[in-house]
Amino acid sequence: MSRDLDNEFASNDERKYAYDFDAIIRSSLLKRVKPRLDTWGKTLEIGAFEGMMTRQILNSFTDLTVLEGSPILANGIRNQFGGKVQVVTSMLEDADFEPIFDNIFLVHTLEHLNDPVSSLSRISSWLTPTGFLVVAVPNANALSRQIATKMGLMENTTSVTEGERLQGHLRTYNTQSLLSDISQAKLLVVESGGVIVKPFSNSQFDAALTTGLISKDYVQACEDLAGTYPDLCATIFAVVAR
Repeated sequence: MSRDLDNEFASNDERKYAYDFDAIIRSSLLKRVKPRLDTWGKTLEIGAFEGMMTRQILNSFTDLTVLEGSPILANGIRNQFGGKVQVVTSMLEDADFEPIFDNIFLVHTLEHLNDPVSSLSRISSWLTPTGFLVVAVPNANALSRQIATKMGLMENTTSVTEGERLQGHLRTYNTQSLLSDISQAKLLVVESGGVIVKPFSNSQFDAALTTGLISKDYVQACEDLAGTYPDLCATIFAVVAR
């Protein structure tokens, strides 16, 4: 399947937002998984987009490589971070690493991959024997998607919206389907859960944050509730081992 990643990453009329809430999700995810990871080890981020997660990873991890399939985005990461990050421009299917990474981040990327099970197996082969892969995906059962489905805005919670399709989404995961793909890849789940209970869409969250309609305390409460209601969260994740 031929892919134009430079075109997929661009915003479209169906799906535009400022990504403020997305940054909050990634920060919360990092706080959740960081205690399990080796911050002094070698780290790989797969699919960096414009470097939002890259910047957050660099705040805690000392040795970072980025694998990015889009030449435009890869050059943007090089220009933004210089020598702090080693950037490899390659599609995941063509990349080839030795098992040298103690930590691998695959965040909001698995839903874009043509063959997720094969990709998970390939990625896990790049881990050291004691390394961990962090897989995180948007959650089909997020409260906002359940509300949108009840409103008739999408056929069902696992539907790929037109805006998501234009940005390269091939599927929408729930917890069961995510764990199924991980199991089929013969990987061991050591932790799983959700990140930030999500009553609004991303664009609504961004607008509410920008206008002051909701406060940081509100977002913190949504983050605190993730442990109780993981299935209603914006993002679901798993920390996996070989």
